[in-house]
Amino acid sequence: MSDARPIEISVVLPCFNEEDCVERLTTEIAGVLDGLAVRYEILYIDDRSTDGTLAALGRAQIQHPEVRVIRHSVNCGESAATATGFRHARGSIVITMDSDEQNDPADIPRLLEALRGSDCVATKRRRREDDFVKRMSSKIGNGFRNGVTGVPGVSDAGCTYRALRRDALREVLVFNGMHRFLPTILRLQGFRVTEIEVNHRPRTTGASKYGIGNRMWRGIADCFAIRWYRKRVFPAARVVPEDV
Repeated sequence: MSDARPIEISVVLPCFNEEDCVERLTTEIAGVLDGLAVRYEILYIDDRSTDGTLAALGRAQIQHPEVRVIRHSVNCGESAATATGFRHARGSIVITMDSDEQNDPADIPRLLEALRGSDCVATKRRRREDDFVKRMSSKIGNGFRNGVTGVPGVSDAGCTYRALRRDALREVLVFNGMHRFLPTILRLQGFRVTEIEVNHRPRTTGASKYGIGNRMWRGIADCFAIRWYRKRVFPAARVVPEDV
């Protein structure tokens, strides 16, 4: 018998060339959410992978019927894949994760608990499992980002492990780099943003798609764009129901 309950949680995972990760990660996520006794979906956005990721996702679907796969026709990047996931998510709560297994699904209950008093739960990686150069560039980048945008309180913008209310995503700006500024944008729009620490696991397969060279200059430009946006933005409209 099919489950007639509405979907409560959509886990959105942008994915590019992660054939060795997605099946194990899917089993982990499903195990955590099955324990919460909620109806959920696991939504992979395949950003035109060139390895065996799509086949691995097909195998994951056989094992876990909650899995949905949407594929881009061209490689568009993480922000575009995240935005695609937002458009197709059916749950009232959206959880975003990386698909490289560095985000720990065991933290999902803590994100959901923190979301009870917020519209968005951002995360900060505890004991980050990356090399020194990446950790230091991230620390400098986060300080620069908060200083230029004038929106403090986002300690680890590069960590895209988040829980969000889908209603808060209706007016989010979509641009290349959006995924790093999402908590900042929501805070500027008047939504409640909380930050918690989460576990961070070492990457055991594949390779990082990001480094200093492919995001530094674009990130600096984006910071000044968000600074301009802060001066123009108005709070997201909260419509008051009419009296009947």
